[in-house]
Amino acid sequence: MTTSPKLDHHNRQTAERIFRHPTSHNIQWHDVLSLLEAVGEGRETTHGSYEIKVGDKLEILHGPMGRDLTEQHVGDVRKVLRHAGITPETLKEHK
Repeated sequence: MTTSPKLDHHNRQTAERIFRHPTSHNIQWHDVLSLLEAVGEGRETTHGSYEIKVGDKLEILHGPMGRDLTEQHVGDVRKVLRHAGITPETLKEHK
C-alpha cells in the first residue's frame, strides 16, 4: 500500500463515481485513464489493454467495448485505486 496521491478536481470526481454505491453506469473510460495516470505509471498496449503500475504492483485492465465502464471494469479499477491508497474514506479526508 502506498500513500494516497493528490488528485485534481476532475480525477477526484471520477474516483468518487467509481466508489459510489450503487455502481454508476456512466463512468467514461477516458476519465478513468486520466485518473489511473494520476495514481501510477500507465500505458496502452498493442492489444487494446491498459497496463497500470502502482508501486510494485502491475495490473492489466481491458477497456470497455463502448465508452462507459461495466460493473466488472468498475470493480477492477476500485482494486487498483485501493492499492494506490485511494478509498472512499481517503477521498472524504482530502476534501
